[in-house]
Amino acid sequence: MEEFALIRALAHRFAGKPSRVVRGIGDDAAVIAATTPAWWHVTTDLLAEGVHFDLRTASPESVGYRAAMANLSDIAAMGAIPRYLLISLAIPSGFRQKHTFSLYTGLMKACRPHGVALIGGDTSASRSGLFINITLIGTTASGLALFRHGARVGDHIYVTGTLGDSLAGLQLLEQSSSKGSARHSASPFRPAHRRFLMQRHLRPSARIKEGQWLNNARLATAAIDLSDGLSGDLRHLCEESRVGAEIELDKLPLSAACRIYAEHRCIQPAQLALTGGEDYELLFTAHPATRSNIERQARARGFHVTCIGIVRPHRFGIRMKTGDGTVRPMPLTSYEHFR
Repeated sequence: MEEFALIRALAHRFAGKPSRVVRGIGDDAAVIAATTPAWWHVTTDLLAEGVHFDLRTASPESVGYRAAMANLSDIAAMGAIPRYLLISLAIPSGFRQKHTFSLYTGLMKACRPHGVALIGGDTSASRSGLFINITLIGTTASGLALFRHGARVGDHIYVTGTLGDSLAGLQLLEQSSSKGSARHSASPFRPAHRRFLMQRHLRPSARIKEGQWLNNARLATAAIDLSDGLSGDLRHLCEESRVGAEIELDKLPLSAACRIYAEHRCIQPAQLALTGGEDYELLFTAHPATRSNIERQARARGFHVTCIGIVRPHRFGIRMKTGDGTVRPMPLTSYEHFR
């Protein structure tokens, strides 16, 4: 590949120029015209081959799609509207131009339904695998955003969607690519369940609409997206809010496919929910007086929202309650770099 020809081709095929973009790709920096008072939300993620993704189990398009969703999920957790995207790539020698185009196709398939415009980035050669860095910019009205630090003792704890599916899907994909995959092919659950779990890993959905609803209706007191797993992300929210939490394991929302998969693997399905990240659901807290309102509005909008626990004082720590009423500390099983 020739670098500047590649940049021109990517700009021609994937870049957009909405009305507020004065200048996109082509200068030293993009220029955006701010027309109304707003808060600008800026998030960035670095994804490294062999750490965040494996090209043996995921296509470049899927990698691009998931990379975009990781950033969209951060914007969703703030209750913001995603606006502008910048992508930087470090490309290894074996990664061809068609692979790069496929990667960008996945990125924009995730972003374009939300009106996100590609406005810049950078490219480099890499000697040790593919690296993707994404910066995503979103907006909210001034003074209106969701943060991690707003939870109060007595608040209810909620999650959107179902948990643990992405981890189960990743494990199935890894089994399929291993030498012993034939031994795992005869699973007791239906092929539709396998496809569902794999797609939940390869094609996750950031909860953009849910985040904007919670923010604009001022229903959530704090929020975070579930990218590293419930046991870790709940801790992040509690640390920022200086509170503890009690989670009821029997209330964790689990899909039928995830339950059947866990039974087949002889593991507790709740463990997948606690450990697995990259479901990109939202974890949020809300005042108990708003529970009926939250549940009514969620049903009306077609959102899946489940109350899974309660915020406790900081000295309580992070604990989980089992079906027999036993309460014990929640182990930290989520993914963490350098651990």
